[in-house]
Amino acid sequence: MAVPMKKGLGRGLGALIAGSELTNAEFRDQEKRNSVIMIDINRIEPNKAQPRKYFDEEALEDLAESIKTYGILQPIIVKEEGEYYSIIAGERRWRAARIARLSEIPVMVKDYTASDALQIALIENLQRQDLTPIEEALCFRRLIDDFFYTQEDIAKKIGKDRSSVSYTISLLTLDSRVQEFINEGKLSAGHGRVLAKLHNTEKQLICAEHIIERDLNIRDTESMVKNLNRAREADPRQSNPGRHSFAFKHIEDDLKSILGTKVSIKNGKKKGSIEIEYYSMDELDRLLEMLKRAGGQ
Repeated sequence: MAVPMKKGLGRGLGALIAGSELTNAEFRDQEKRNSVIMIDINRIEPNKAQPRKYFDEEALEDLAESIKTYGILQPIIVKEEGEYYSIIAGERRWRAARIARLSEIPVMVKDYTASDALQIALIENLQRQDLTPIEEALCFRRLIDDFFYTQEDIAKKIGKDRSSVSYTISLLTLDSRVQEFINEGKLSAGHGRVLAKLHNTEKQLICAEHIIERDLNIRDTESMVKNLNRAREADPRQSNPGRHSFAFKHIEDDLKSILGTKVSIKNGKKKGSIEIEYYSMDELDRLLEMLKRAGGQ
């Protein structure tokens, strides 16, 4: 049962205007939505669209101990949904309160739309600055895709420069397994930003595993990525018999997918060539048309 912690100051300006009297039920509802009230913790649920997926268990335990001593100093923000309440902001406090075995917690009920609730949850999480880099990048992406924020808008909201926002978003180009390494703390966001310069996800994964195994720093990682990106200028058969597959196989696959025919890349010490196979004059005409369109002709 929702029990008000404090009473409202009155019916407000609307009650002074003729013909705008609130019913008792309307008044109680308005009072509830403008006050901090206590809600049964079992009637509160996390937001299914919550951008945060990882919660530091040790940090939650520390917060739970603080809550046992001092209580919840800042109420969580919720949206009423039938008999339950969905968390808009404050899930970390709610989780810690459950660990502390609180039976009810202070909340403020807000009548936000689903879109508003998600937007507020994203900004609230970003301003706390304790998301993983990947979660932060996902928040940025949601704000851009769903709410038409620019990178400059986001930077102003959270007090960062635009380049920092851009670098963080670049982490989403990484292989999903590499993103998981960053979420788990095995790789830093700095490592991830360097690996994002490799456009082949398999290469990203191989390099990420190598970084973890050898405990490479950012400078070592930058050197490794630069060498891989310069592979076209070297003779892969002399420097590393397996590098051709590593550096060029994905390019062949991409061209094959685009052109719809077999493509072979032959890389030499000073020059290379690309062979595109065709099996009829009609197919040759089709390939020529595709290449002309790609060249803007």
